[in-house]
Amino acid sequence: MMDDLDMPEADGTSRAMGRTARVIVLGNEKGGTGKSTTAMHLVVAMMRSGKRVATIDLDLRQGSLTRYVENRRMFAREFDGDLPLSTHFGIPQSTSYDRETAAVEEMGRLEEAIESVCFDHDAIVIDTPGSDTRLGRIGHSYADLLITPLNDSFVDLDVLAKVDPGTMRIAGPSHYAQMVWEQKMARAKRDGGSMDWLVMRNRLGHTDARNKRDVGRLIDELARRIGFRTAPGFGERVIFRELFHKGLTLLDMREVRAVSDMTLSHVAARQEVRALVEAVGLT
Repeated sequence: MMDDLDMPEADGTSRAMGRTARVIVLGNEKGGTGKSTTAMHLVVAMMRSGKRVATIDLDLRQGSLTRYVENRRMFAREFDGDLPLSTHFGIPQSTSYDRETAAVEEMGRLEEAIESVCFDHDAIVIDTPGSDTRLGRIGHSYADLLITPLNDSFVDLDVLAKVDPGTMRIAGPSHYAQMVWEQKMARAKRDGGSMDWLVMRNRLGHTDARNKRDVGRLIDELARRIGFRTAPGFGERVIFRELFHKGLTLLDMREVRAVSDMTLSHVAARQEVRALVEAVGLT
């Protein structure tokens, strides 16, 4: 765990405190849950409803959201049509060996990016690393809305809760849930703001029905105990990976011939995206 020196004290003078843009953070200290895919689909949904959106990637080592945005820009240059684009930032980790100095540098970089767009954009979407990093923690502390994609499996549930294998009951919150609570407190201390937390339940095709029921029951119990709400997520579909290298989403497919033929799986995937957008209430 990181100690207190890793999180600098805010002085309360940041211009971003009076921002009008809503900050939406995609977070989960586990990789492979679809944070970047979810982020891009929500970004495009908001842009297509007329909102101006900025995107911030805090995981430049992996760089999934940055590559997604770059692929979209490349496609837009070749596409004879109107493809909405976000204002994008990539925030690097500090290279300072002093932890306190590094924390101040990283918070400053993120605040600078937020402040540059917070008054003329409607939303700022931040993608965080799939591991415990100082920059990821700082990003969580700016969330008006935190969205945690979670696959319906006990391996993924472990980031939220400690489950007693004998009784199949929750023994307590796990490391990620504890970190979220800490950043809620940091947000309240810095500017008096609050964080709405939504856990997005993705469905894995290989997960059996009994496991899904057990995971669902435990998530519902945990939601009541630590204060988040749930929303339907995405199925495990090839189409999401196919669209990534073009920088496109399922919400672009009517205007852009992203695939040769629309299948029932594509239609179902698009309905999943629309259901999530409706549940989140972003448009």
